[in-house]
Amino acid sequence: MPIAARISPKDYFTPQEWAPFTRRSAWVGPVLIAHCWALMIAAGAVAVIWPNPLTIILAIMIIGARQLGLSILMHDAAHGAIHPNQKINDFLGEWLCGAPVGAQLSKYRDYHLGHHKFAQQAEDPDLILSAPFPISRQSFWRKAVRDLTGQTFFKQRFGPVLGKLKGRAPGVSASEVVWGEIVRQRRFLCWQLGLLIALSLANAGWAYFVLWLVPMATWYPLVTRIRNIAEHALIAKNEPDPLRHARTTRANLLERLLIAPYYVNYHSEHHLFMHVPCHQLPRIHRMLKAKGVTKRMVTQPGYLAVLRLAAPVTPASPSQAGA
Repeated sequence: MPIAARISPKDYFTPQEWAPFTRRSAWVGPVLIAHCWALMIAAGAVAVIWPNPLTIILAIMIIGARQLGLSILMHDAAHGAIHPNQKINDFLGEWLCGAPVGAQLSKYRDYHLGHHKFAQQAEDPDLILSAPFPISRQSFWRKAVRDLTGQTFFKQRFGPVLGKLKGRAPGVSASEVVWGEIVRQRRFLCWQLGLLIALSLANAGWAYFVLWLVPMATWYPLVTRIRNIAEHALIAKNEPDPLRHARTTRANLLERLLIAPYYVNYHSEHHLFMHVPCHQLPRIHRMLKAKGVTKRMVTQPGYLAVLRLAAPVTPASPSQAGA
């Protein structure tokens, strides 16, 4: 199996320049997690105190994007980048980031490190996400509609258990399959029950359904799809140059709020130096730009520009991905 080519930090940085990136902060990661939850609580509180279509829709978008933010911070924990103490790192990533949105750090880590090992090579487990592009604009909008109407959420959340029920072995009851799924999802379900109880005690039980489940079933799947497209769509398969294994997308303030939280847009830099915490990626980008390296990397000026490439009116060939 061909392993994706990698570079060494010393190829582009002096030891003095690289030294700050080797240190792990004990407080920045936890602060980012606290920020994520605080922003969701603030957006939800505004919608509860002043409920109207504008505040509710905005809260759904902000909370859905921060649910993606929790996944991104769990991703950082998968690289050991949330806290220098491994046990604390894994606890924060598992319980405060992954479990609330139904992800499991330990399983994700094994899968995701395989993606880095074989990035854009035939064995890359994420290659299936980027391989279909470019697609027609009509196809993209059909997918977006499925995301925003909850169809993607239902398929991802309930599709596996329905498949197990359909394909269960003789002698295995439906209740055994369902119970096994409940046990597997116990952390996620505990979080859902806890949020429902907490909001109900605050006389805002409706907010759990409207301001937590609806974002998770609509905006979260859509921005996850957009993020996946931006990261690797139209990147050449079996690309030999590690500078071109992923795309960096410049994000303005609104995009960072509603689409790309916690520096996830610096995906090329992340693939180059995967153990660097997410909050350090903008600094690495600036340093690489000053050294002229970003000219060789795949970049785009914003998410709309990426979508125009990935879902044009007339689909282009992968060779037209552009830098």
